[in-house]
Amino acid sequence: MTFSLPQKLGTLAAGLLLSCAPAQAQKATDILWDSYGVPHVYAANENDMYYAFGWAQMHNHANLLLKLYGQARGRAAEYWGEKYLASDKQIRLFDLPETARRNYAKNQGADKARLDAFVRGVNAYAQAHPEAIDPAMKQVLPITVPDVLTHTTRVLCLEFLAADDIQGVARALAPGSNSYAIAPAKSASKNALLVANPHLPWGDFYLFFEAQLTAPGFNAYGVGLVGTPALSIAFNEHLGWTHTVNTIDASDRYALTLQGTGYLLDGQTQAFEKKRVDLKVRQPDGSLRTQTLDLAYSKHGPVLGEKNGKVYAVRVAGLENAFFASQYHQMAKAQTWKAFETALKMQQNPMFNVVYADQAGNILYLFNGNVPKRPSGDWKFWNGTVDGTASKYIWNSYHPYADLPKVFNPSSGFVQNANDAPWTCTYPPVLKPENFPTYMAPREVMALRPQRAVNLVKDDASITFDELVGYKLNTGMEAADRFLDDLLAAVQKYPDANAEKAAAVLKAWDKTTNADSRGAVLFAKWFDLQKPSMAAVAFNPAQPVTTPDGLKDPQVAVAQLATAAAETEKQYGRLDVAWGDTHRFKVGAYNEPANGGSAKYGIFRTMYYQHSPADNKDYAFFGDSYVAVTEFGPKVHAQVSLSYGNATQPGSKHIGDQVALLSQKKLRPALLTREAVLKSLEEKEQLSVPGAIK
Repeated sequence: MTFSLPQKLGTLAAGLLLSCAPAQAQKATDILWDSYGVPHVYAANENDMYYAFGWAQMHNHANLLLKLYGQARGRAAEYWGEKYLASDKQIRLFDLPETARRNYAKNQGADKARLDAFVRGVNAYAQAHPEAIDPAMKQVLPITVPDVLTHTTRVLCLEFLAADDIQGVARALAPGSNSYAIAPAKSASKNALLVANPHLPWGDFYLFFEAQLTAPGFNAYGVGLVGTPALSIAFNEHLGWTHTVNTIDASDRYALTLQGTGYLLDGQTQAFEKKRVDLKVRQPDGSLRTQTLDLAYSKHGPVLGEKNGKVYAVRVAGLENAFFASQYHQMAKAQTWKAFETALKMQQNPMFNVVYADQAGNILYLFNGNVPKRPSGDWKFWNGTVDGTASKYIWNSYHPYADLPKVFNPSSGFVQNANDAPWTCTYPPVLKPENFPTYMAPREVMALRPQRAVNLVKDDASITFDELVGYKLNTGMEAADRFLDDLLAAVQKYPDANAEKAAAVLKAWDKTTNADSRGAVLFAKWFDLQKPSMAAVAFNPAQPVTTPDGLKDPQVAVAQLATAAAETEKQYGRLDVAWGDTHRFKVGAYNEPANGGSAKYGIFRTMYYQHSPADNKDYAFFGDSYVAVTEFGPKVHAQVSLSYGNATQPGSKHIGDQVALLSQKKLRPALLTREAVLKSLEEKEQLSVPGAIK
């Protein structure tokens, strides 16, 4: 059965009226919107709280939300045209909508009620504010719980976890993050401290939505990816956690050998399972054409395609996970380490490290995820293309929580992760790679950014809250700390007029990428010319935070500096151009001098830029997204920021309204009490949430 939009909304309205019958008493729920567009939800119960959470996401991101849910259905090309056809094919190939329907059926009782409430809130906002929604997006309504679950699985499993295997190539810029947990022994206040700092692209399904959710027995502040029905990085009065993208391999690409109309497996010919799917594709004139997909499946998983006589299939962990929202609800509700760990053991998130701190002084690093149990093979083997002719390589179970690398309350007093392997989560290292399967994570690797993370805090025996904020916002280049002295010495040994001019600029430079730093542009151009083999001393796992070091060929390094100087002068007209003159933060109507830079330079304030030939500027599009620095004292205290602002809806004043803070390297206080929110109140909404139908 199909509905026009008025019919859809009429049906929805009827449902809401039924829910509002006299026997189902309504209770008011408040959403207090602060001056940065953050909703603070105060509800009488958890279901009403999640209803308001769905409503609030629509308030700030309605068009984006509906676009994402339309894509999750695998019908985006039908709604909006040819450019969405590839994503529709992927959704249908992995059968995500049907999987979501099965997963929804697994949710019962309170778990189901919370999901239902979130979706009712999304649809209720659409009914109440049709004028706020782009007409092209309204055809997706009404939203269903399977839409939300499909979207969540698509993002976690296909876009984060399996993107490299699906695309067949490594991405130049992979999602990443920074994190710290500081124990009382290393904290000046003797309270545990936590830094949350995901790095993601500044758009589409990667965007975070910041909110506070409060109901009796529940009070959590944090962010969730737009469209997901729970906070995924958060803290409450007692504890908090963050995530970083981990070095997990939980998806695999197999090369199948064709034989006849099937493929070889253990010496026998296996038939492909085949399915035909019709997709509708909207044409520029508004008509719909039908495109038929012939989909094939092996015992390994969906078949992606054929190349050079081989067929490739992908197996992805976590697609069957049905209780992601339930796990994150329990994590946010937990008040003790024991309760939090119980939630972690659900293992419903197929990837991401967990870094945790609590009021009792506990800190944790966990290499989290659905790591497949494999019969043999190391990290390199499973990160390559796997032989699909042997069934022994088709895994069917995951390592339990007890098997995963983790560090709890280390004597060093801190844990960190900046997308490095688990072995370097604290310093000196305590995890031994030989105690884990060789496919669990890569071995002898630690890039410059995680090295900087360790070097910033390892020798500070008494870290204050403000110092930790400063470490988080640090824009220094670890690469400059490591190689600049050697480069300057090389210029003295092998004089070159252009290199000497450049060296004079670099000698006066502060080794940072602050907006007013002069020399960072020049050094970055020189470092871009270097190869991994540049160092006189290569990376040594026995010295993970001081290697690589030195210049293998100082004379070549000087010639490269002269080249970098010529390029810098040609592009910008001067060698000492300020970083903020060439690098910008631009979101919406805001355009400010930028700070921070690429992880390859070992910059903790991680930002990536796209060059605009039109004005010869580099604009940030990826990097520091959400930041929260939290202290778990008798009363929790936190400072936060969301780089691009908390809204995308046209006309919102919160599109880019935090860019000035970003440029000034400032955070803002997290408003954690109703009293504090009321002092910064921008808008109050009072929702009459329909009672659940019994």
